[in-house]
Amino acid sequence: MKPATAQVMDPGVAEELGRATLQIVHDLKNQLNGLKLYATFLRKRLERDDRSSEERETLAKLIAGLDAAAREMNSLVRYARPLELRRHPEVDLRKIILSAAEPKRDSGNLEAQPITLHVEDTAMFGEFDDVLLGEALTAITNELRGTVSTKPEDVLSLHLHRQGDEALCEWRGGKISQRHQPINNSNGCGTIQTALAAKIIEAHGGRVHCDEDIIQAWLPLTNQEPNS
Repeated sequence: MKPATAQVMDPGVAEELGRATLQIVHDLKNQLNGLKLYATFLRKRLERDDRSSEERETLAKLIAGLDAAAREMNSLVRYARPLELRRHPEVDLRKIILSAAEPKRDSGNLEAQPITLHVEDTAMFGEFDDVLLGEALTAITNELRGTVSTKPEDVLSLHLHRQGDEALCEWRGGKISQRHQPINNSNGCGTIQTALAAKIIEAHGGRVHCDEDIIQAWLPLTNQEPNS
């Protein structure tokens, strides 16, 4: 018997399948949010009825899992859609980086996963959508934070320095390859969160490169180098 040959999918069928998949993902995300409401209600009842810590912990883990799944689905939908940037002139990239390094309440227990900052003390301004860019840099930071152990020697570091008319941001120490990588693209950022972050950075005229234990992001700056 001759082996079956793979057939190229018709572009129209692929486009329709993509639209249907996005709709399914969107509906699933809404259902997960509904399940989270019920789980949150049950957790409050358990706390009020003074139930065992094991039961409360189980519900807390359930809610965290629902949150994580909903975030991934939301990222997938956003990754597939065009980005709309709202740029502002002379946005301070250093402030965005400092904010991205701060633990966020909805990102889990990040206090136990330290980060060492190395931010160059020089002006770094660009024409950025500060909200979207901040989201992208925070997403990469938190993705890597989730791969760092609590051992003292296993620390994530975040570096920002200027290279001519660009700023280079580097994350070192995390193991992004430890996460499931559903997306294959040219920059190597395979998780949906890092792939979306890379898309946001590239939309600003930047570029991203992801390796096993380092992620680099270059962003264009609008201000001149000091003493130039």
